[in-house]
Amino acid sequence: MKKNILKVLSTVLVLSFLVTGCVGNNDAEKSTGAGKDGASSSEEILIGGISPMTGENAIYGITATNGATLAFKEINEAGGILGKQVKFEILDDKGDNTEAVNAFNKLVSQDAVAIIGAVTSAPTEAVAQPAVDENMPLLTPTGTQFGLTKDRPNVFRVCYTDPFQGEILAQYTAENLKATKAAVLTNNSSDYSDGIAKAFVEKAKELGVDIVAEESYGKGDTDFRAQLTKIAAESPEVVVIPDYYKEIALISQQAKEVGIEATLIGGDGWDGVVEQLDESSYADVENSVFTNHYSLQDESEKVQNFIEAYKGEFNENPSSFAALGYDAAYLYKEAIEKAGSTDKQAIVDAMKEIDFEGVTGNLKFDENNNPVKSVSMIKIVNGEYTLDSVVAPK
Repeated sequence: MKKNILKVLSTVLVLSFLVTGCVGNNDAEKSTGAGKDGASSSEEILIGGISPMTGENAIYGITATNGATLAFKEINEAGGILGKQVKFEILDDKGDNTEAVNAFNKLVSQDAVAIIGAVTSAPTEAVAQPAVDENMPLLTPTGTQFGLTKDRPNVFRVCYTDPFQGEILAQYTAENLKATKAAVLTNNSSDYSDGIAKAFVEKAKELGVDIVAEESYGKGDTDFRAQLTKIAAESPEVVVIPDYYKEIALISQQAKEVGIEATLIGGDGWDGVVEQLDESSYADVENSVFTNHYSLQDESEKVQNFIEAYKGEFNENPSSFAALGYDAAYLYKEAIEKAGSTDKQAIVDAMKEIDFEGVTGNLKFDENNNPVKSVSMIKIVNGEYTLDSVVAPK
């Protein structure tokens, strides 16, 4: 696998050709498809996108939006939806809650029929209740925080939730790794980390895994040796570290320094950790395993066609965020066609009944509009992301 998937240079370059349509009122607002910017017509369907295209979360927003943009391009080339071209209007939330709400309100005023977004959990939470108030179909491709969809009948997600990841990690620990002793190192300032950790501990105990240590750290910490030394003293077979790849790159190195030999495992936030390491540091994460939404090694025709198309459009391998954005676009296509209408309630009703086969797996929505699907377990071997197994929830 190429190591330039998440490099900043690549993501900046793709901004210049993300879309083939008109540019909005500023450089961070873009649209794809036919029609004048900022308005839809009877000849097109307007679907909005809310995403961090600039700021510290832009690396996630750009790749998720790339995936959706590619999908809508394919959809339009194949005749659109209900015989109409789709205009995909992307507004930049900059990873900020207020900006996300402003973007949502603008899309409502432009008569968007549905919205993909937001990308990260906090801005998604910020627009979820306004979406309920407007009965606007809202589909986050990547927002994993558990409460985003609860009691919100028109809010959906493509990705699985944080607690779901924790349960899958516990299942993998007990059944695949056959481990009986595990430790947890949690970022106590992150809802993402906390959600995975709590679910892991509860499920692991249920499956007979002994939790021998629970340590934590805070936002911005860079020295984890004290916590890791305490963990090492308990000789766990598995250490769960649910956080994002930048922190994992530091923690994994220090874990080796203090003598931890356990298997390190974590959630989808690990995706990209190898790109943070020099080749000499690949040993720090060797044989580590993390949950992810799909694998480049999946040999299915649907997945391989997506990878080929994405590489042709953006000159890099697609991340899991790109795959989830791609599936989000096709989910709306299927739902609108199933509804036979762009009426918002009709789209919501169709979403609830959908049985969707996507790049990130076969998907149905549960009673809280969360997807029920299998999880790809990715093992890092010699600096490469390899598909270890696919775990179905029990």
